[in-house]
Amino acid sequence: MPQFTVIDPRQFNLLVHSSPEPFLLDVRTPHEFEGVHAAGARNMPLEMINSATLLNDHNLQKDSQIYLICEKGTRAQIAAGIFVKNGFMNIRVIDGGTSSWIAKGYPVISSGKKVMSIERQVRIGAGSLVLLGIILGFLVHPALFGLSAFIGAGLVFAGITDWCGMGLLLARAPWNR
Repeated sequence: MPQFTVIDPRQFNLLVHSSPEPFLLDVRTPHEFEGVHAAGARNMPLEMINSATLLNDHNLQKDSQIYLICEKGTRAQIAAGIFVKNGFMNIRVIDGGTSSWIAKGYPVISSGKKVMSIERQVRIGAGSLVLLGIILGFLVHPALFGLSAFIGAGLVFAGITDWCGMGLLLARAPWNR
């Protein structure tokens, strides 16, 4: 079964000069993409990726060379798994994502607006829910401490599996579209 390859931004930039117009796909939310993205990247949020969309919207072939990027690399690796599962054979993930891209000084397109990443939104949301559970547990009923326990368990699960349901939910929020 085909797998995907992880490359760093430097390797990508070397490949750009040796191959015709690579297909660089940013799988972050449109809101994140609008804030700043690698020059030449196209946007398709992770939750929108499926075989039909890939083949029809971008005229991709199963043997097309496809490079994936997100904020730090996790969503791009999830997207790579979807591509591979759908029979795409030449998938590469940009290691470290847009953060690494910017740190290495490669060209970006920026709106100039400060955009809050999904990861940061998850931390704010989870922290708020834990605090709310504690306050409600003291003021309303001790059973409401369960909310904090549930969120804590979700964070442990996200840390172990590298899959975050709250992040996927927040990616669909109106302010991230």
